[in-house]
Parts: sequence; structure tokens; C-alpha cells
Amino acid sequence: MQLDKLWEFMQVDMETDTFENQMRQSPNRQRLIKQRNFLMEQQNNMKKLEADVAVMQDRLEAVEDEAKRLESVLSALSAEVEGNPPQSIEEANQKAESALKLVDTLRHYEQELQKMRKDAEARDRQQKEIRVRAAKTKQEYDQLKQVYDQEFKRDTQKLNQMRANIEREAAKLDPILVQRYRTIKQHCTPPMAKLVDGQCSGCFMSLPSATLRELKLGEKTVECDNCGRILYDPKD
Repeated sequence: MQLDKLWEFMQVDMETDTFENQMRQSPNRQRLIKQRNFLMEQQNNMKKLEADVAVMQDRLEAVEDEAKRLESVLSALSAEVEGNPPQSIEEANQKAESALKLVDTLRHYEQELQKMRKDAEARDRQQKEIRVRAAKTKQEYDQLKQVYDQEFKRDTQKLNQMRANIEREAAKLDPILVQRYRTIKQHCTPPMAKLVDGQCSGCFMSLPSATLRELKLGEKTVECDNCGRILYDPKD
């Protein structure tokens, strides 16, 4: 009977699906994915650090240039005061105020330069740490990939044999029935379910009397009204 053969076909098909899923969930494969993601994350971190360092370097150079300019202005102001002393208290106060502003600005720039140098040192340490971690992970990744490649090659050969066996078994069945089976499988796995005490063993819903009668007659393929699986009564 075609449904008996289809049920046997499903066992082989489900076994193949299980093996393929086990391949995807292979511990070595999962470790490789984890290590690959870690390496990509470190690459992104390195790029971000390099971008931050570039911006910081530009700002550092700009602040250093401005600090040098202010030092020159302050030096010129001091020379002017020495060569041409103020003629009044008001003029002296103005020059003193200008000098204080320059000194205060220079102090602010110096503090900023110190902070940027510390930040640069911290980022340099981060880059070194990233390089060390990435190099270690890359070495582990390369070693594990050699092992996994052999495992994948072996399992792929077995999977191809199982798939070839499925096609051989499918060729023994009604093509229309096989096509219906595969259509149902796209949204419902397994695509067949046994009839057990008037219920579909796939969704455990009780079947209407009309469906049960059709199934007993055995004149056509009957599907569960609830889940859409092909119903199979092993007693027939």
C-alpha cells in the first residue's frame, strides 16, 4: 500500500533531517562560529580605536599648535610690558588681565593635553590587548577549522548518501503523493501522523466522523482537518 511505503519513506527522510540538523549543531561548528564572531568583534573594536586615535591625534596637534601660539603671544606681551611699561594703572590692569587670561587658557590647554595623552596611552594598551587576544583566538580557530573541515567532509559524504537514498525511495512512490508530502513538510514536520483512538497523533485533535470514514475507505489520501498532516492508519 502506498501509505505504508510513504510512512517508511518518512522515517528515512526524518532521519536524514535529524542528521543534517546535528551537523549544524556540531560542537566544533558552534565553537568555530563563536570564535569567528569574536574575531570580527575584535576587528571592529580595533577599527573604532584607530578612528578614535586619529581624531584624538588631530585634536592633540591643534591644541599643541594653539598652546604654542598663546605662549608666543604671552611672551610678546611680557616683552612689551618690560620695554614699554604701562603709563597708567588702568593700562597696567588691562595688560595684567590679558596676561591672566592667556595663562588661564594655557593652563586649560595643558590639562586637556595631559588628559589626551593619558587617553592615548589607555587606547594603546587596549590595542595591544586586542591584538594579543585576537592572535590567540586566530590560532585556536585555525587549528579547530582543520579538525572541523575533516568532520564536515565526512558528514557531508554521509548526508549526500542519505539524500540519494531518499530520492531512490521517492522514485518508488506515486510522484503526486511525494509532492504532496513535501508540500506539507514545508509547514508541518513530520508531514504524516498516525491515527490513534480517533485522533491525529500529530496535533492530538479528535477527527470528525466524515474524516474517519474517508480514512477507513482508503480510496484517497486523507489529511488532518486541523494540522494538515497526511493521516496514516497502520491497521489498514
